Amino acid sequence: MFSRLLARRSGAARGTAVAVLVAALAALWLPTSAASQSGAARSGAPTAAAEQVLRWTANDSLTEYPIAPTTATAGPATIVFENSLATGNTTGMAHTLTFDTSSPGYNHDVDLNIVASPFDAKNGLHEAQVTLTPGTYRYYCAMPGHGEMAGVLEVTDDGGGDDTTPPSVAAAVSGDQDADGNYVGSATVTVSAEDAGSGVASVEYAMDGAAFQPYTGPVTVDQVGEHTVRFRATDRAGNVSEVGSVSFGVVEPAPADTTPPVVTASVSGDQDAEGNYVGSATVTVSAEDAGSGVASVEYEVDDTGFQPYSGPVTVDRPGDHSVQYRATDNAGNLSETGSVLFSVVEPTPDDTTPPVVTASVSGDQDAEGNYVGSATVAISARDAGSGVASVEYAVHAGHFVPYTGPVTVDQVGEHTVWFRAADNAGNVSEVGSVLFTVVEPAPGDTTPPEVSATVAGDQDADGNYVGAATVTISARDTVSGVDTLTHALDGGSFQPYTAPVVVSAPGEHTVRYRATDHAGNASEVGSVSFTVVEPAPDDTTPPTVSASVAGDQDAEGHYVGSATVTVSAVDAGSGVASVEYELDGAGFGDYGGPVVVTSPGEHTVRFRATDRGGNASEIGSVTFTVVAADSDACPGSDVRPTVVIGNHDSTVANVDTGNGCTINDLIDEHGEYANHGQFVKHVRQVTADLVARGVISEQERARIVRAAARSDVGKNGE
Repeated sequence: MFSRLLARRSGAARGTAVAVLVAALAALWLPTSAASQSGAARSGAPTAAAEQVLRWTANDSLTEYPIAPTTATAGPATIVFENSLATGNTTGMAHTLTFDTSSPGYNHDVDLNIVASPFDAKNGLHEAQVTLTPGTYRYYCAMPGHGEMAGVLEVTDDGGGDDTTPPSVAAAVSGDQDADGNYVGSATVTVSAEDAGSGVASVEYAMDGAAFQPYTGPVTVDQVGEHTVRFRATDRAGNVSEVGSVSFGVVEPAPADTTPPVVTASVSGDQDAEGNYVGSATVTVSAEDAGSGVASVEYEVDDTGFQPYSGPVTVDRPGDHSVQYRATDNAGNLSETGSVLFSVVEPTPDDTTPPVVTASVSGDQDAEGNYVGSATVAISARDAGSGVASVEYAVHAGHFVPYTGPVTVDQVGEHTVWFRAADNAGNVSEVGSVLFTVVEPAPGDTTPPEVSATVAGDQDADGNYVGAATVTISARDTVSGVDTLTHALDGGSFQPYTAPVVVSAPGEHTVRYRATDHAGNASEVGSVSFTVVEPAPDDTTPPTVSASVAGDQDAEGHYVGSATVTVSAVDAGSGVASVEYELDGAGFGDYGGPVVVTSPGEHTVRFRATDRGGNASEIGSVTFTVVAADSDACPGSDVRPTVVIGNHDSTVANVDTGNGCTINDLIDEHGEYANHGQFVKHVRQVTADLVARGVISEQERARIVRAAARSDVGKNGE
């Protein structure tokens, strides 16, 4: 309750209220021992401090300590409890770190009770020295309403292998530097931490003597002068690293640069007696800028258009060439365009290596590896020097003839195919060969091939294919093997099938197909029919998107404990492609399902959707307030035993509805209503919600509504 009161204040008024409240809380709830311990030394290593440092933190949460150790080693320990702006306390709420000294099953030898607030004398950072013994300690927050903030600390004789080593933390500074090492304009500090034990829980930094604050990403410092950034890290076991630091200077940028870069180019390579480059020439471009520095270098070869220069450019095409070049600095100054002229000539042939030539045999094979009906020989050759000039082959002892494509051998018997290749320098490869056997198809094959077809593509609701349909035909024959596969489109003649058939013309279509095996058996003609329609017109209408909020509400319409936001989108055109949402200005992200918001306070969820046509909806939003589940939404409740409206007793029990409000509180007969009918409508809505939540039955609802209708509430200005 006091956090909501503080939230309504601002500035100095809230600070004063917090200070008074913290003092009152300390006086009301803390024993004398707590007062002395809460005054322990501030952060840093106190005199004779224990090597073991255990750290707890608190923030605006009423349910947990964000950082709390789970294990420790028996012996002296420094307890650090911080509840400050740096740990995320933005409301000034006070918390305690209290060790349980009465509940059975826990160690009771440490009497610790620290109260901390961002506005106390130590700015919320407190330490205490204790001695731990093996066993389990229970700790909790003693503030009223903070009962869920609790946990246990396991203490062993030797630490049990648990994490007692603080994280390793380091920082690096980056940015443009001058000759003296100063950062020009700004410097960026990046802090990194590692912990091989329990893992890093938090990283903090402090700028130039200011207070530590959470590190969430690289810190940019652009104020001119000398700076020191301190940093530290805490692991999940509560171990805190030593404070590290980096120091650096930031200076003003140099005066505006108005001078373009100086850019030059040189040509290198093997040259003949006339200065021509043999085989290729390499152009190297370099640029310098003493002001803002070179931003980019560009070049073009033979007026083909400028492109970024990333390294030396090799030109190997014979002929006369011109390479132009230019550079731009970081201030936008562009140099004049320079150029170099040169010629490239063919190298003298010196290829003495013959081509590499290979052959492969394909076709249907029987169990013994013989080719059934025919075999196809494919020959390939390559030459990395002057290139392949010709490929030849010979069957058996015949003469070599030019090879122009795969060779089919269908004569039954054993065969040898010889092959060779020559390159453009006249080098001839050795003669290679492949051996294989062709046999007749198995006798008695009278079964035609099995052949089928499938149609694929985007379909509309009527099953029509939108834009195009693709027909894939397949055939198999387990005896002599498939010899030919053909197809015909819309009554046309049959054509060899070599790849899936794409049909894009709008209208009804029929594709017929058939296959023949090596024994001459032909399948029956099969067919598939389908319709192709034009794609729908381009979608230019964005999706319709909306959101609803659900959850238990108190009398003021606030959501108790949590609120669930459900976003929905529809698009009658191209369809919804994506839905996004944003909670409290944190940035849009993908919406994957209802969003549950549990943090107390006022919230705004914004939402938008995009369809497959790229149309984005306008941004919508819903705003609502969440209050803590354990808060009393109706202080000073109407606690009469039954629900009474005016002078009419409904005889229904006036129970608590779950958040501290009774049924009479929700009916609010003393509220302002335009007329009696509006009041009765209000009662109907309230009782309908109570029935839905299982607080009352339909019969009890009827009795309450009847009492409201008989009352005078809302009549004559009442």
